[in-house]
Amino acid sequence: MENSFYAFEVKSATEEDIPAIHKITHDAFLKYCEMAGLDYNIEALTETYDDIRHDIETKNVFVVRIDDEPVGAVRIELLPDNEAYLSRFAVASSNRNNGIGKILMKVVDKVMKENNVKILKLHTCSKVTALIRFYYGRGFYISDVEYSRGYARAELVKEYK
Repeated sequence: MENSFYAFEVKSATEEDIPAIHKITHDAFLKYCEMAGLDYNIEALTETYDDIRHDIETKNVFVVRIDDEPVGAVRIELLPDNEAYLSRFAVASSNRNNGIGKILMKVVDKVMKENNVKILKLHTCSKVTALIRFYYGRGFYISDVEYSRGYARAELVKEYK
């Protein structure tokens, strides 16, 4: 029986990561639309390399790699009043359900604590049980449901002490 070991690395995204972030995000949000029963005209699927570049310049954008291959990404915008907003949380379909999301969330938690963030918010489709369960498992709770994008989006909140 062969043992295989993986080298995980999480780092701040750079310009060179843009094509990989674009691919991972597109892949993840196609699956999101499928799970949520949405048509495929959501913002995440229309973003450009320039949009991602702008986020890298203005937000905390992280990429997780396994053996130097990008397999996940997340974006965090630090806001006034010790709040932050998490967006574009994405794991490549070939690497789902193997701990990549948990690794990314641990990095998010570390960044929140380093920046004295008290409240982290995100939105996700309230109908997708697997996503809601994932976020609940990381300490989030539903604080509101809104319909500005044409479907029920849960606003999830995590409080840091």
